[in-house]
Amino acid sequence: MKAALMYTSTTPELIELVEREVRKNIGEEAELISLSNPGILAEVREAGYVTPRAAAELISMYMDAVKQGADAILNICSSVGETADCVQTAAAYIGVPVVRIDEEMCREAVRRGNRIAVLATLPTTLEPTKNTVLRVAREMGRHVELTDGLIDGAFGLDQEEFRRLLLAKAARVKDDADVILLAQGSMAYVEEDIYRELGIVTLSSPRFGAAELKKALQRKGLM
Repeated sequence: MKAALMYTSTTPELIELVEREVRKNIGEEAELISLSNPGILAEVREAGYVTPRAAAELISMYMDAVKQGADAILNICSSVGETADCVQTAAAYIGVPVVRIDEEMCREAVRRGNRIAVLATLPTTLEPTKNTVLRVAREMGRHVELTDGLIDGAFGLDQEEFRRLLLAKAARVKDDADVILLAQGSMAYVEEDIYRELGIVTLSSPRFGAAELKKALQRKGLM
């Protein structure tokens, strides 16, 4: 059994976190393929949206994973999550599901409350995540109100400084929210801190994405 992890930006902490959650769900014996192209996120950040070139590069990464024998693919970058949506018909035909790390997290946020604060360090992550929350809410027959939690200048900071800014932003939006949703997988290590210090339901994506990856492999009869 082989799972592919698609990164458009990596830190050792993010890789460790994602791989730990994936291993917890699909086992130590599974083979992991990690593919990364930081140029994709760089282009998306510069343009302010997912350009045709960026989408093509990501889809090319998916196809590389298929050629390397991947049984399922986990798309980790929320900025390009809607690209994962657009390839679902091809993925079903090829027989290699492409799982978004954040989609089930968004559903859980809708289950937990009608007022959802979305925290992100980049507008190009904030907007696609909000789009996903609104889409799944409509699919679930729910109406939600979203609060933007853009943390300017936080991208690329060290963990402690990032933690401080993230907690400060969470404190400012918590009175307008039932749930805080952390749009980037790299934020996950602060999830428990926010809940403990502010007492508000807080969700991050890696554990949800890993669980959905497991379900995709189970549907193929591989687990």
